Amino acid sequence: MEKLYTLSPKALWQQFKQEHFAFWMLCFYLMLQYFDPAKIYQHLDLLPWDKIVLGLTVLAWPMDPRRRWVSDSTNIWMTLFLVVIIVSSAFATYPDISWSRWFDFVDWYVIYFLIINLVTTGERYFIFMGIFLLANFKLSFFGARTWAERGFGFTSWGLEGPPGFFGNSSDFSSEMLMFAPIAFELALFVKPFARRVFYWFLMLGAVTAAMSVLGASSRGSQVGLAFQGAWIAVQRKLRVSVLIALGLLAGVGYALLPTAEKARFASIGKDNTSIQRLDYWRAGLKMIENHPILGVGYFNFAPVYAVHDRFKLWHGKAQLPHNIFIQVGTDSGLIGLGVFLMLIYRNFKVAKDIRRACAKHKESPAFAPAVARGLTITTWGFVIAGQFNTVAYYPFLWINLALTVSLSNIVTSTAQQSAPVVPGRQLPLAAGRSIGATWSTSNELSASRSVHDADA
Repeated sequence: MEKLYTLSPKALWQQFKQEHFAFWMLCFYLMLQYFDPAKIYQHLDLLPWDKIVLGLTVLAWPMDPRRRWVSDSTNIWMTLFLVVIIVSSAFATYPDISWSRWFDFVDWYVIYFLIINLVTTGERYFIFMGIFLLANFKLSFFGARTWAERGFGFTSWGLEGPPGFFGNSSDFSSEMLMFAPIAFELALFVKPFARRVFYWFLMLGAVTAAMSVLGASSRGSQVGLAFQGAWIAVQRKLRVSVLIALGLLAGVGYALLPTAEKARFASIGKDNTSIQRLDYWRAGLKMIENHPILGVGYFNFAPVYAVHDRFKLWHGKAQLPHNIFIQVGTDSGLIGLGVFLMLIYRNFKVAKDIRRACAKHKESPAFAPAVARGLTITTWGFVIAGQFNTVAYYPFLWINLALTVSLSNIVTSTAQQSAPVVPGRQLPLAAGRSIGATWSTSNELSASRSVHDADA
């Protein structure tokens, strides 16, 4: 693990080559979701590459000697959410629309279980996280460069990412909220291990992600970014010098906001975008009130709105409700909304449990507390930005949740493997016991983590 903490491309590649084909395909699938070349280069769009790679991952999973079946209560809530979506689709106002979108969540349901059952060692997790960060850095660098080339000016369409999940400005900036805190936390962790160029590379990722949020003209994401910065300052109890530096960066960021963007904040509740969202929210709450158990049906908000509020169509058509809770509530009723809220809660709780376990068991992977902090902060970004856009079935929450449960399993398994065996007494099995997968943790690593914690 210490070699990987240096972020040496050679060390990372050598470790990656040693892993199983199933893990390779999982990493490839992650890259396709965040940077799909077939959607950018049309001549490559000959086959459904994402589904092919996903199928190969599923087929290869049973042959991976480091696979596990990870037992976590989050799995139950994920399955319940899937069941509720299926039932609400069957009883939907327009079932054909629901069934046509079935893969939007089933995809993430499968990916969630593949991640937690294949990313089962500290080495695999660090590599998988590295691919996630690298893919997002490409997005953030593109966004920051585009905004800078405009002279940090305002445009009504903000910043658009590549076609797919991040083609919309609001969705693109939401993804930056899922990336910046993890890049920042991991940069602080690897500082004692890695060369300065790699440390600053991660820091640059956090900075360009923040710039992309500012340039994307999404007020919800900008509020989420401000909250994340304040949360980091409070949670890490940063030194006065660091707080001053963050304050200066915040001031610079606000100064860079175009006048038109500042005017948009002043007009909240009065401009067309705000009025549109308020209409959608009122209509969505009315749908939940009239159909409290299962909602109007999975992805049925827009067609139902078009029928009952046809005189309030914006841009000539009905859109999604621009709020994750109203989206899930109309899709699957209060039952689905309750399960969805529990999944968000599990993300927070499991991340907190990881930090507690690492404090108790010094043999835990040294990077785990830093990543757990980042995962908590990103979840807050998703919740806040999600009050203004419709991203419940985008990769944001589901990838984050899988990374949190996977890390929890690794920490738990490491603690079990290092625990002394009392003669005549069998230790209880930890969640997701390893199948042929072990790794060692040195005293030097624990000591180096202590140095890092003190430095941070």
